[in-house]
Amino acid sequence: MKKLLYLPALFILFQHTASGQDSKIAVRVDSVLKLMTLQEKVGQLNQYSGRVVTGPVNDQKTNMLNDIQQGNVGSMLNVKGVKDTREIQAVALKSRLKIPLLFSLDVIHGYKTVFPVPLAEAASWDLDAIRASAHVAARESAASGIHWTFAPMVDVGRDPRWGRVMEGAGEDTYLGSLIAAARVKGFQGDHLGGTDAIMACAKHFAAYGAAIAGRDYNAVDLSDQQLWQTYLPPFKAAVDAGVATFMNSFNTINGVPATGNSYLQRTILKGKWNFNGFVVSDWGSIGEMVPWGFATDLKDASLKAITAGSDMDMESLAYKNNLVQLVKEGQVKIELIDDAVRRILYQKFLLGLFDDPYKFSDAGREKKVMNDKTSYLVARDIAQKSIVLLKNTKELLPLQKAVKNIVVIGPLAKAKRDLEGGWIVESDTTKVISLYEGLLARAGKANISFIKGCDISGTDQSGFPAAVAAVQQADVVIMALGESFEMTGEATSRADLSLPGVQMELFKAVKAAGKPVVSVLMAGRPMIFNEIAEQSDAILYAWYLGEQGGTAIANVLYGDYNPSGKLPSTFPRSVGQIPLSYQVYNTGRPVKNPKDIKYKSAYIDELNSPRYAFGYGLSYTSFSYTGLTLSAPDMTQDGKVQLSFTLKNTGKYAGAEVVQLYLRDLVSTVVRPLKELKDFQKVMLKAGESKVITFSISKEKLAYYNHDLNFVAEPGFFSLMVGSASDDIRLEAKLELK
Repeated sequence: MKKLLYLPALFILFQHTASGQDSKIAVRVDSVLKLMTLQEKVGQLNQYSGRVVTGPVNDQKTNMLNDIQQGNVGSMLNVKGVKDTREIQAVALKSRLKIPLLFSLDVIHGYKTVFPVPLAEAASWDLDAIRASAHVAARESAASGIHWTFAPMVDVGRDPRWGRVMEGAGEDTYLGSLIAAARVKGFQGDHLGGTDAIMACAKHFAAYGAAIAGRDYNAVDLSDQQLWQTYLPPFKAAVDAGVATFMNSFNTINGVPATGNSYLQRTILKGKWNFNGFVVSDWGSIGEMVPWGFATDLKDASLKAITAGSDMDMESLAYKNNLVQLVKEGQVKIELIDDAVRRILYQKFLLGLFDDPYKFSDAGREKKVMNDKTSYLVARDIAQKSIVLLKNTKELLPLQKAVKNIVVIGPLAKAKRDLEGGWIVESDTTKVISLYEGLLARAGKANISFIKGCDISGTDQSGFPAAVAAVQQADVVIMALGESFEMTGEATSRADLSLPGVQMELFKAVKAAGKPVVSVLMAGRPMIFNEIAEQSDAILYAWYLGEQGGTAIANVLYGDYNPSGKLPSTFPRSVGQIPLSYQVYNTGRPVKNPKDIKYKSAYIDELNSPRYAFGYGLSYTSFSYTGLTLSAPDMTQDGKVQLSFTLKNTGKYAGAEVVQLYLRDLVSTVVRPLKELKDFQKVMLKAGESKVITFSISKEKLAYYNHDLNFVAEPGFFSLMVGSASDDIRLEAKLELK
């Protein structure tokens, strides 16, 4: 790892980047800092959890309210609602300097209104809809007294065994970077300080998605070149979008825990990127450096964390119990403490909490916002856009009027809590519309019947005969299968990604009855379902769509909404292919013919190709791509070239196509993947309508991080590819960079 930057330079950088209103805040921050004792400064770096536990409970925590009143706490986690936040803020204002608390919460995909899980939203490839979702969540959170969410998670995830892929934007760096910025802007609005905005938190810094074997909290081992090329760009995009805070990750990177990693937090984040916000640890991650074997005890862990740039300690009590002594002993310079406190106070001033500590705790606004009847429309919109049509044999979908008898089978057909997904603030299943309810509301005169068939897990097949019998009278069977909400998210790594329980056996029994089957799959990660993929007549990947899930699915099934979702992650054929991404390398022995794999980079018992590729997703209509042109065959380092082609809706339905631009650097100093996403547009066209689509090619699109970690565009030839998915390239051209 690289050496720590010369610390005084960091402080100068932090103070001198401010201007205008920000410089006035910096003056106010310094005026408060001068009044603070060392104990009070350390208090600002301490975060406690309140009434709801989201991690291991720390038995050492005692007399929390007294600590707040003494100014020994800077932030509270898991306190929500106007009543409780006002009550606890009042305790903080009894402290000597009356420094207000920050109230934080894991608002991952909605506060009161439950939206699709983040991975599902990423499948929409609709940045405006994603930003709108985050804004509603921020508006509701702010109305309940919350100042700060621990979202978005911007980790690139290429191993679906890792349960936390649910919280991110999938496998691609470029798409993930754009979604990171959209979510930050959605949470934080036009500026922090408004009562419809909350601080966002880019997490987990960094490379948590590369945990070995897809196991949560595990080590990460990768090159610096891959770190910069693949895993850091979404975090940089969050910084550029103005994100207020960062959270470090549980993992090690090349042997050094992220919480104690100076290279990440000092050299990159606060140094190269000039990040002026603050860094919070993940739950207890400072203390966890002890079992990692990186620190001898909590005192040593505190020394290493504060030196590395971790500003706030979430729930390990390491800073609270050790930093004062470390400063007095001369092991920690007071400048380090002051820098961390400055960063935290700055955000409190920016939010306006020093002027009005209760500005986010207004009972009237809370009641009004929580009863806003329009929020569900945003939830329904993003839910519909998140659904991916994977298969549609003989145009079975959308369902036609001739379909009079529909049998809905499966353990998720009437599910409500599962549709909400994991990491929600509070479950209210009375608001959730199940798939079955959505169909009943939409089906008109069609007869809708339901047979559960089996549970999500377990071995009981006693419900199979009734399911098979019900199929005999059906025109179409809709099967609702997948994982439970408890099977994805934090601490839910899976080694087996097939459907749990006997659901696959239920599918086979129903399919054998000979009726058309539409499979609706619900999950928070890519699953493996080869028989369903091969035997279903139609497949919708519906993820966990939130409270409007049932209506959204029914609207897609009946064609009220033409599906436009595209996969943000590669779906493997088998666990043995994982980790798997569309960004594969050609190797020195590429497979050119799947039947000729001897002495090639291939498996002897499985194809190299995935079941469904990144960017894949069907529509009820069809699109043609024609007439690709480049404004010039070559370009200089400071030039630009325009790539244009005609997109036409050649089907009978209006629909949106996500047009994707990929690039390959044909010869480079560091070997590059066969394809890298570099741009996309989501284009709505009426049936028969055409539109000329243009992408601008600049040096930045051609550049990459070389061995020296310089972002360079090397002269040479590049392949430019346009298509409907990473494995469905329709047009291609060659460009030379001079």
